[in-house]
Amino acid sequence: MSDPKPLAIYQRLLTYVGRYWIALAIAILASMIYSSIDAWFVYFLQPLLNKGLIQRNHEFLRWAPVLVLIVFVLRGVASFFSNYNIALVSRSVIMQLRQELFSHLQKLPARFYDHSTSGKILSIVVYSVEQVANASADVLTTAVQSTFLILGLIVVMLKTSWKLTLLYFILIPLITVIMRVTSKRVRRLSLSIQESIADLTHRAEEYLDGYRIVRGFGGEQYEKEKFDKAARANRQREMKVVAARSWSVSGVQLIAAIALSITLFVAAIDISNSVLSPGGFVSIMAAMLAILKPMKDLTTMQSKLHRGLAGAQTVFELLDEKVEEDFGTRTLKRAHGKVEFSNLNFSYLPEKKVLKNISFTMERGKVTALVGRSGSGKSTLVSLLPRFYSDYQGEILLDGINTHELTLNSLRQQFSSVSQHVVLFNDTIANNIAYGRFNDVSEKEIIDAATAAYAMDFINELPKGIHTLIGENGVLLSGGQRQRIAIARAVLKNAPILILDEATSALDTESERYIQEALESLMRTRTTLVIAHRLSTVENADNIIVMENGELIEMGNHAALLALDGVYAKLYKMQFREPEYEI
Repeated sequence: MSDPKPLAIYQRLLTYVGRYWIALAIAILASMIYSSIDAWFVYFLQPLLNKGLIQRNHEFLRWAPVLVLIVFVLRGVASFFSNYNIALVSRSVIMQLRQELFSHLQKLPARFYDHSTSGKILSIVVYSVEQVANASADVLTTAVQSTFLILGLIVVMLKTSWKLTLLYFILIPLITVIMRVTSKRVRRLSLSIQESIADLTHRAEEYLDGYRIVRGFGGEQYEKEKFDKAARANRQREMKVVAARSWSVSGVQLIAAIALSITLFVAAIDISNSVLSPGGFVSIMAAMLAILKPMKDLTTMQSKLHRGLAGAQTVFELLDEKVEEDFGTRTLKRAHGKVEFSNLNFSYLPEKKVLKNISFTMERGKVTALVGRSGSGKSTLVSLLPRFYSDYQGEILLDGINTHELTLNSLRQQFSSVSQHVVLFNDTIANNIAYGRFNDVSEKEIIDAATAAYAMDFINELPKGIHTLIGENGVLLSGGQRQRIAIARAVLKNAPILILDEATSALDTESERYIQEALESLMRTRTTLVIAHRLSTVENADNIIVMENGELIEMGNHAALLALDGVYAKLYKMQFREPEYEI
């Protein structure tokens, strides 16, 4: 991917800022008023000194305090409107970007998640978007405020002494060179900071997800060293930005100080020759001192701008990721349940096929089991059914319809799944069971589904029953309880095709017997596909598919496969010798 131009990134960012143009216009107008008052006050020092203190004009001295008070009240009002509306635009842009990112993440294909760490994605949503605030309304308003103040002060200086003002025009080329060199370096460093933040987030998240393994296997020091290394890399890159910014500011201020010294020398000559009044001298010196701050702000703004642009670049790169294609045009209200795989081939990487010429049929009301060693392609085959991956060769037919012809929503409504790796949300039990059906399901239906999954015995013991919060991924429940919630969710969805990935693996013997009865009742009118690790759980399956290295090598019922005395028979005998062995 070619490196996008900063101007193109900023123009795209301004399309978001432009949606709040009224608040932005108020902020810019208020900033202009604020800067104009500061410039006016510097100019006001001349008559204040000449008329008030030297000429002792009593009329002027009577009105001067009132005028200053009125002007500074106006300055305070302008400051409020400027700051409030800048914050309003910035936070609105951040909110909108985060909303768009989250919505976009829901549409990205499985392949994107296969190649992206959650730490990197989270760093973009949290950190990079926050940096965008520095490149949106903040920078724009600071640029207007500082530029307008500089222009106002230059007008004051020209009106007071055009000869002395010309000295400052000598500075502009030198300051421009410093800012240009610094901005290039800061932009390059800012992109590396984005990467270091992503790495830091990934390290922290990895520990939080696996803290039990880390502590159980004594990996605390190893994880600490990995995190410390990432933290040091982030600090080093941050300090390089600070150094570049500080050098830039110091350089600009040094040049300005040299010009100021020369100005003092020339001004002293003008005063001695009565060319410049004392008030004029104070006014032009105050203007030259006051101009240093907006010059510094413009210089530091370059750093803010490029850090924000680096954040915007990563945000827009994620927003530009190609979404999951939904090229289906047909809808299916409820499938009868016949599924056919025909000459199916699939690969994650071009050079290696994961599935090779898979062909078999699943009938309604029948149970089909997939067995085989780890890495044989069982889970990959199942992931193709709801079209999490669509770039396969061959056909998958649902009731004779190619699944590519069905819309994704229509297709995925036909499947319920229960996995041994249960995913629950930090919500109530009721919302986890009714997930995806919050608005069209009653509490009775939820309870009936939980009862069918033999979950109500432990739910009734909880303080708020089905309305009890269960923590992140159901951390407050046992493994068996979590799996029964997942089964209840599948029961409530009532899809015509049921996918079970060792759905009873986390249950005790008594619960497993009850669940098996519930699942058998559920299976009678449904097409069921079981990924089996324990072969004892699929002895009664109507059809057992044996896979190895992505190929279908044996197929038949339990008795036929044992009689064949092939791979299935060997695996079955192995498990009888070693009951704890998992394939």
